[in-house]
Amino acid sequence: MIGLMAVLCWVILIVGCAANTESAKQKSPASTPAATQQQSAEVTPEPTPKEEPRIIATTVSATEIMDLLDLNLVGIPTSAKKLPERYANVEKVGNPMGPDMEKVKSLKPTEVLSVTTLKYDLEPLFQSAGIEANFLNLTSLAKLEESVVQLGEKYDRKAQAESVITRYEDKIAEIKAAIAGKPSPKVLILLGVPGSYLVATEHSYIGDLVRIAGGVNIVQGESVEYLASNTEYLQQGNPDVILRAAHGMPEEVIKMFNEDFIKNDIWKHFNAVKNKRVYDLPEELFGTTANLAADTALSDLLPMLYPELKQ
Repeated sequence: MIGLMAVLCWVILIVGCAANTESAKQKSPASTPAATQQQSAEVTPEPTPKEEPRIIATTVSATEIMDLLDLNLVGIPTSAKKLPERYANVEKVGNPMGPDMEKVKSLKPTEVLSVTTLKYDLEPLFQSAGIEANFLNLTSLAKLEESVVQLGEKYDRKAQAESVITRYEDKIAEIKAAIAGKPSPKVLILLGVPGSYLVATEHSYIGDLVRIAGGVNIVQGESVEYLASNTEYLQQGNPDVILRAAHGMPEEVIKMFNEDFIKNDIWKHFNAVKNKRVYDLPEELFGTTANLAADTALSDLLPMLYPELKQ
């Protein structure tokens, strides 16, 4: 009897130890997949937030492009022209043709935007200041589109970029349909600056708009955007239309043009003058570089080249 009781005690003791061992195994974190995953999740580092770019736009056109792409700026040009309202309190960095390099550096930009038409003059200044600038090519509508697309891709603003490209392409298609079958007018483009004026070739921005609108620039075969004026030579081209653009101080430039067209006898021999087809282009639409109002500029240009399309 005593032996039987001893055996039963041993059995109970062994079963109890086995149960405790199994319970310990079940409670061990190392043996539980869910617990292992929880530990792993706890040690995963948080992703580093992406820093917002610090962009400076040194020209009006570049500033407008950044606004279109819904991007903030830390610096904008000093200009008499109206800039997007969102940048009203942004630091001004000086004239587009001569930015304040010390001010630019102090803003610690990740990118500085200018335009290729100012590259020759500004690139040495930026390099001397240790600033790497991105010179946007805005010499034609196609180049404007390329610049917008590139910036849209760089800053994850593809949808905004595509919307303006679609706008331009729709306008070009509309113009092509309107001028289909019509003879191409010969056009002379004058770019006035206070005290003088130049002749704009087909490689200038306004020259490109004229080409898109079906006009033919009387100055052909040149590789530059602007040439010195020679009225005797220009008269030989006998343009149907003369377009006069102002680069800075438009009121003074228009006054200068009017005086020259009266005093210089040769102008009265131009067909465009005889037929009263001389037009002064508004500077806000027809600048020396492309701007986002290109589609509006094309709409305004069309009746100047084709009076029958005037609404």
